[in-house]
Amino acid sequence: MTHLSTMQAYQLGNVQGVALDALRQQACELRDHHWGKVITYSRKVFIPLTNMCRDECKYCTFVQRPDSPNAQIMSPEQVLAVVKRGQKMGCKEVLLSLGEKPELRYREVRKALAQLGYSTMVDYLSAICALILQQTTLLPHVNAGTMNSDEFIKLKDVSASMGMMLETVSERLLEKGQAHFACPDKVPALRLATIASAGEQKVPYTTGILIGIGETWQERIDSLLAINQLHKKYGHIQEVIVQNFCAKADTPMADFPEPDLDDMLRTIAVARLLLDPSISLQAPPNLQQRYQDYIGSGINDWGGISPLTQDFINPERTWPQITQLAQATAQCGYQLQERLAVYPDFLSREHYFARDIKQRLDQMSRDDGLATEQFLDAQSIHQFDGNTLYRVAQ
Repeated sequence: MTHLSTMQAYQLGNVQGVALDALRQQACELRDHHWGKVITYSRKVFIPLTNMCRDECKYCTFVQRPDSPNAQIMSPEQVLAVVKRGQKMGCKEVLLSLGEKPELRYREVRKALAQLGYSTMVDYLSAICALILQQTTLLPHVNAGTMNSDEFIKLKDVSASMGMMLETVSERLLEKGQAHFACPDKVPALRLATIASAGEQKVPYTTGILIGIGETWQERIDSLLAINQLHKKYGHIQEVIVQNFCAKADTPMADFPEPDLDDMLRTIAVARLLLDPSISLQAPPNLQQRYQDYIGSGINDWGGISPLTQDFINPERTWPQITQLAQATAQCGYQLQERLAVYPDFLSREHYFARDIKQRLDQMSRDDGLATEQFLDAQSIHQFDGNTLYRVAQ
């Protein structure tokens, strides 16, 4: 069900004033009909498992080359120390984010992985997810970039959900001088194939678009339509993020113009009216000072908010305090509610979760599928058995 045709959406790139207000109101009515008067968020810790990557996005400060003193692969001890602190603060999700396939480009990464006992970053990631499940009450959400079916199968056993930003379907941005030049993993066909593989493997999936990196309005719409088409086929997209580009010093795009607030508001509204209404729509509140206005364009979710860790992708943009977010949400007539890494509609779906993952989700969710205030009993956590995973810690 959509409330906009493709042609109508193409024509809304410059809508403003009264017409934009009407568009936003239409998006809000659709949101309210499907999602009610609740805006959700996930209480998380952010684990940047490695900041090395084989891509060279021209707007990124997260990625470090192996010769940088800031380049790192987090050890199991480092990961657990953060996750256990998050557990004490009531966090329920671990967002594991990492650069894409650095071992394919850098000998130093291959050597570091070998010392840990692994040949690929996905193998190490899988072991870390298992360790989190065995030692803490939290559930991993994996953001490992482009993956194939075998990698999805491996990670599905040890994670509740996964994600990867599509960003854009624009192939122009792969050209020299553009945002995705020298980025083999940002080829749109590869990213779309990854999202399709997630659907084939029945993985609750998060994706989205990054706006303002040089794409045209039509390319922005085409990106949303591509996501929606995959959801129509597989039904696995649980949320779509509309994220605004933020210029960063010491990057090739440091002086590139950022999307203004109206651009975000119209993009969010059009996304709500184009996407299947069952898909949750979020926009990051830490990337816009007037994030409260997003509610009036049709979002129903704020994404992951951490009371402990920073946004390592946008470290200069701090997350709002959860109490502050609740107050801003209430001022708009909505109630802030905590969700899990998995949305309620997915909890009853067969074949979407490994047995142990499903059991933990059931323990952490209320009758309506949102997050319970209680934590898991310590005795329900599998104790670390010291076998396969122990070699990582040595």
